[in-house]
Amino acid sequence: MKTRFPAVCTALAAAAALTGCSSPGGAAPRPQKVTLWLMKGSASEDFTTRFTASFEQDHPGVDLDVRIQEWTGIGDKVNGVLSGRSTERADVIEVGNTQVAQYIENGGLSELTLEGLRKWGNQDWLEGLADPGSINGAQYGVPWYAANRVVIYHKDLFANANVKSPPRNRQEWIQATQKLDKGDQQGIYLPGQNWYVLSGFIWDEGGDLATDGNGKWSGTLDDDRALAGMEFYKQLQALGDGPKDADEETPPQAEVFARGKVAQIIAPPGQAAAIEAANPALKGKLGFFPVPGKTSDKPGAVFTGGSVLIVPARTGQRDHAIDVITDLVSERWQTELARAMSYVPNKTTLAHVVEGDQGAATMAVGAAQGRATPKSARWAEVEADNPIKPYMTAVLTGQDPEKAARAASEAISRVLNSAR
Repeated sequence: MKTRFPAVCTALAAAAALTGCSSPGGAAPRPQKVTLWLMKGSASEDFTTRFTASFEQDHPGVDLDVRIQEWTGIGDKVNGVLSGRSTERADVIEVGNTQVAQYIENGGLSELTLEGLRKWGNQDWLEGLADPGSINGAQYGVPWYAANRVVIYHKDLFANANVKSPPRNRQEWIQATQKLDKGDQQGIYLPGQNWYVLSGFIWDEGGDLATDGNGKWSGTLDDDRALAGMEFYKQLQALGDGPKDADEETPPQAEVFARGKVAQIIAPPGQAAAIEAANPALKGKLGFFPVPGKTSDKPGAVFTGGSVLIVPARTGQRDHAIDVITDLVSERWQTELARAMSYVPNKTTLAHVVEGDQGAATMAVGAAQGRATPKSARWAEVEADNPIKPYMTAVLTGQDPEKAARAASEAISRVLNSAR
């Protein structure tokens, strides 16, 4: 974080403030400061340093101040800036793609629809990043980078089971996993409450977690299509010993995989590093393939995580804020970020830039079918006391799927339609 003294303009010099304040004696105007908030861990220090230097060189008279923020408590900080209550200011802010709905509802965002059309090539944006940042055709969040789940597999176990190539559709996936599930070896480790994975299966069937009808939300887990997604999850989950009443972090599935008796997990490819750290003997023995779809012509749908860029309506530097975003989403800096951080670039047309990174390249294939959670400002409240998890456990332990789904859907509806 750089510390600089802000330019101070008096009321008598208000006109000069449009282009910067001059010092007595005709000194050069001080730089106009543009503040960019980035989240901790989103970009390397090297990337941030080089981007700042490049931007300031290309925009003389502009001082780019990059401030790194913690994820914990970021919602309140961003809302403070958007509402004007905060003493802090920012001109461009990185936020999670699923957070944008709450900021749109609370107000204070600058609409960026025209810039998306004219400057940023929005026709090629990943849907899982672009859709959460829009409402009623107006764009407020600009896609920056994405990440999603893939299948991480143990190459030796695949070879021993005579599975010669990664499956490309659900039927092949089930058949291969059945071969891999033998003795003390698990065909797949899939905990019973990995609802992100379930979401993809539901989307593949044409269903959803919840839908918005003229301002009224309805949980839709009891829809026939959503039930079909859960049925496939149950079939796949049975081909391993994943706990039916826990999620992928209880215990951490990378640790389970590292013991060497699991053929597959569904996870971000970055977990391969954790697996190899826990068991160095697996180094070089891990592979990746996209979550298979219902047919071989396209991969399965996946939950897309990642970040978008927003501009507060209260910024006094909107033109320069647009310049910052224009650079951050340019092919040059998208390429640099994706390669440095093993991310998926924000456009389908840029997937080729990570071809040398097997994990990121596999993510990019799946990202083309990526989706995000329902665009409700209250979705975070659904996740806080997540009714999807116990619903999944109920089905996996033999309870009536329709009854359990109906109860979970009603719980989702109550939260999404509740008054704050």
